[in-house]
Amino acid sequence: MKTFAVVQGLDKILVRPASKAYQRILPDPLRSGIRNVINNLREPVVFLNFLLQLKPGKAFETVGRFAINSTIGGAGLFDIARRKPFHLPRRPNGLGNTLGYYGVGPGPFFYLPIFGPTTLRDLIGDNLDRGVLPAAVGTPFDKPAYVLGIGSASSLDQRAEFDEKLEELHRGSDPYAQTRADYLRSRQAAIDALRGRRAAPPPVPVSPAANVPAPVTVAPVTGAADPVAPAGGAPSPAP
Repeated sequence: MKTFAVVQGLDKILVRPASKAYQRILPDPLRSGIRNVINNLREPVVFLNFLLQLKPGKAFETVGRFAINSTIGGAGLFDIARRKPFHLPRRPNGLGNTLGYYGVGPGPFFYLPIFGPTTLRDLIGDNLDRGVLPAAVGTPFDKPAYVLGIGSASSLDQRAEFDEKLEELHRGSDPYAQTRADYLRSRQAAIDALRGRRAAPPPVPVSPAANVPAPVTVAPVTGAADPVAPAGGAPSPAP
């Protein structure tokens, strides 16, 4: 609860004004391009996790997306893969999902100054995910300037995108309880979607400071991309 209050104070005086400035200064097409580049850089982690979940069809669709967007999409600046004639939608995935898919529970819920809402499983999964590109490629992905730059741009963009929802949440009678409930519900729905039980949920708005990763050192990896999580039950493998 205390960290939640601290992060909300930081949001009010610093992050929200910064996200509004980011939105004003950068036109929509440029912000969209930056978002596409960041998402494209996450595709190798998505691919790895679909393989770990024994979903080779979705894994190789992800390879196709990455190849198309990295070439004719201008290094990921344009999401050409989702358009005709390819029709390859973006499917966020990560190690938090994989752990949940195989029955690992979310563990305790945290609201952390850097990561925002998370669980123990997601925190572990997300940090291992962040080590994939540094371990596999090295420079520039292992440089603090790159990590902080990408993380800051992603955080500001997401804060601007979800501004209305977050402000509505902050005005509620118990923002912390609502944030926790929304996060855990979204994560469970993401795992259920991987098991084919329901459609994938819409993204949940997170803390302003969430997704600003600490500088990454090379670590053993099995990655995650967008922080997606949740729980229980033994899965039945699906291609």
